[in-house]
Amino acid sequence: MKYGLGIDAGGTYTDAVILRDSDKSIIDSSKALTSYPDPLEGIKNAIDGLDQTYLDEVNVVSVSTTLSTNSILEGTGFPVALILVGKYDIIKELPTKHYIQVAGGHNHNGIETESLDIESIEHFAMKVKDKVSTFAVSSFFSVRNHDHELEAKKLIDKLTGLPVVCGHELSQDLGAFERAVTAFLNAQLISVTETFMNTVESEIKARGIDAKVFMLKCDGSVTNIRGALDKPIESIFSGPAASLVGASFLTKIDTCAVIDVGGTSTDISVMSNGVPDMSDSGAVVGGWKTRVKAIRMVTSAMGGDSHVWVKGNKSNIGPRRVMPICRAATIYPGFLEQLRSNPIPLKSLLGMNYQPTKFYLRTEYEAIDINDNEIEILEAINKEPTSIKDISSKIKKNPSSQLLDDLIQKRLIHSIGFTLTDALHVLGEYTEMNVEAANVGAHMLGYLMNMDEHEFAIHIKDKFTKNMASEIVSFFLERAPKEVIRQIFDVSSPIKFKVEIPIVLIGGPVIAFVEELQNILDAEIILPKYADVGNAAGALAAKGIRRTEILIRPVSMGAPEFDFLVFSEEGKSSFYEYDEALHYAIDLGKSIVLNYMEFAGLDPDHVKIDVKKHETIAQGWRKPMETKVLVMGISTRDYAD
Repeated sequence: MKYGLGIDAGGTYTDAVILRDSDKSIIDSSKALTSYPDPLEGIKNAIDGLDQTYLDEVNVVSVSTTLSTNSILEGTGFPVALILVGKYDIIKELPTKHYIQVAGGHNHNGIETESLDIESIEHFAMKVKDKVSTFAVSSFFSVRNHDHELEAKKLIDKLTGLPVVCGHELSQDLGAFERAVTAFLNAQLISVTETFMNTVESEIKARGIDAKVFMLKCDGSVTNIRGALDKPIESIFSGPAASLVGASFLTKIDTCAVIDVGGTSTDISVMSNGVPDMSDSGAVVGGWKTRVKAIRMVTSAMGGDSHVWVKGNKSNIGPRRVMPICRAATIYPGFLEQLRSNPIPLKSLLGMNYQPTKFYLRTEYEAIDINDNEIEILEAINKEPTSIKDISSKIKKNPSSQLLDDLIQKRLIHSIGFTLTDALHVLGEYTEMNVEAANVGAHMLGYLMNMDEHEFAIHIKDKFTKNMASEIVSFFLERAPKEVIRQIFDVSSPIKFKVEIPIVLIGGPVIAFVEELQNILDAEIILPKYADVGNAAGALAAKGIRRTEILIRPVSMGAPEFDFLVFSEEGKSSFYEYDEALHYAIDLGKSIVLNYMEFAGLDPDHVKIDVKKHETIAQGWRKPMETKVLVMGISTRDYAD
């Protein structure tokens, strides 16, 4: 008998399931607290919680994670230098202070418009190499010609030895700025993904499990470790994709909406006829539009461990994840008394980083690009919970909220604070950790809003429920303003929004919201068995999917009968006859799909390939002015030897 092991490392919990191959049924499951920032302990504990007798027969391990998504949502990725080649229109502030725009780039036919400014790139690389962990390079129209990106990559690698990510390696879609952001985020996530995948692989080997290791991607498909490390940006919605596949698998429902409540975020997505709804454009995460093909979803920085804080008699949820105070009190013996004696800050100081329930912890990460003011605060923070009062006492002044924020973004410190998890402890709906600490925290924050601890906990749960409901309505009413939809749920009214497909709840705390959601939405709310480990089940239930798009265009619009260019992720090719170009494009697409399946550890002999052709023919033309060849392969998850 053979089995599969599914693992999902979320912001709060790491889940594991054992799936029997013969009938695809879950025979055991386990949950453990995610260890932060190193996920190893959480993974070990989750596997330890399973029946160990099955592990010797495991031949496939598949994992999903929200760690990449959370890094972007929280702004805690590693520092990256970005090089823009060509005449970019920078439409918003870039996500890094380490960037340069240099001459170079190509036109829509892949012809060089300006020579690459090698000297500027060399000077910039040497200037920032000790301040960043990776480089990202994006050149204008690199999807038509990769040469300038590859030239810059070779130079930076020679000068710095640091990893370099190119825009064309991640997307063949037009949109220079979005492609640059995609390259930047991919570079930012390399270290996060490498640490995670190496941790999983080493733990599997240490246990003597002889199995192939796969990772779920954001389009609901799987890849092997090499694929995950080559393109970590494709794991940004790995967790939500797993919840979507898992929800359909657990309920046996092919068409449904899914609400996945994790530790850091709440994600909404839809399965239609057994296939994930895909985004028409690139995935959007943390406010950044990318060129990554992903499931269509809405993600908000609102989860079980999202920071609950009060300012101006108003409660706020998120966007940052913190360690719940009920958990901190179980880890640190003296924390409860620290919490009790912590003073309430002046109203003028109250904010996300100044709360009576907020404490700080130092991490093990090495400081990169840190200034003297940040060093002063960092040295005042211990590896045990440290309050604002303690920091102020050591540095002889109140620490800047902005500097605390900067240290959090650089992963040098992380926080303890009140959360939804604490509110559920107060209400007695989830009591696995320290209930007394949760009550103390609710009392402190409730005082700021003229509520007792129970009233405050009810208020936070009610707010969270309405946020979830408004998120799913907004998902289907894309053109309606989100803030207007959210306001509707605060109005007492006999009117309900009707959702005509089932809504499946996935995630650890969702059992606490079934009744509340049913009260404010006209919908079938389903809580499946194993909902609390749905992501781990989805990681195993997913299939191998590979999509590629190839573009054919005439060299000249003035003479469109002959000379055609074929643009693909492999580069640019030229053909005299259109039919020759079309046959090449189809064969190339099939080859890319099959090579990927073999690379990903999936058996190419068990791949179904679908080819679609979209032609645009102008009036009076005999040949198309543009042809898009879409090739998609789906594996049945039979693994190659």
